[in-house]
Amino acid sequence: MAIVINLDVVLAQRKMRSKELAAAIGITEANLSLLKSGKVRGVRFETLAKICDVLDCQPGDILEYRRETEAG
Repeated sequence: MAIVINLDVVLAQRKMRSKELAAAIGITEANLSLLKSGKVRGVRFETLAKICDVLDCQPGDILEYRRETEAG
């Protein structure tokens, strides 16, 4: 996949657990886990905005584009 999800990294930097983030943004832990693993087809801007608000970060801190040759 060309888009890499760095949510685990940001969570670790903020010393926050996935369970806490899921509760703070109003989604299930299962859905957050799918997002973290990159197994989702998309993410709502509203959800992304909530994540960024809670983690005090920018979308680019969470999402990274890599060319297909780099992602392999």
